Amino acid sequence: MGKMQSIITSEVVRLSTGEMRKVWVPLRREVRQLKGMVSQLRKSVSELQRFMVQQEKLKPKQENPLVVSREEIEKSRFSPRLLSILRKNLRITQKELAILTGVTVGAAHLWEKGKFRPKDDKMAVLVGLRKLGPGGVRKLLEKRSNR
Repeated sequence: MGKMQSIITSEVVRLSTGEMRKVWVPLRREVRQLKGMVSQLRKSVSELQRFMVQQEKLKPKQENPLVVSREEIEKSRFSPRLLSILRKNLRITQKELAILTGVTVGAAHLWEKGKFRPKDDKMAVLVGLRKLGPGGVRKLLEKRSNR
């Protein structure tokens, strides 16, 4: 009986090993492929991160903190008198207003006289100036004059 038991045991081991190989060999291949894919993904992610860092360095600092929404621009009223009052409340000259808005002194003067109206992008700056206040405007002017 002992001999028969060892023969059956060895046969069961042999057959089960064969069956296990049928399952494990494809799984090993798949695991190897997945490890390769993970390695490639890690490399791609690190390259993308390096690229992002480079792009952040190249990206100019936001020059204009006077960001306003389209709705705010459309709701804002403009008149030469209101522009003059805004400029006086901010304690800035027409020249400084021109520097902040990126126009010539003559254009700022003509806005206050009522001869011309500022375009939308300049209107956005004027609406943004309302939010800043005198201290913020001074800081912005210092930044612009340091360039």
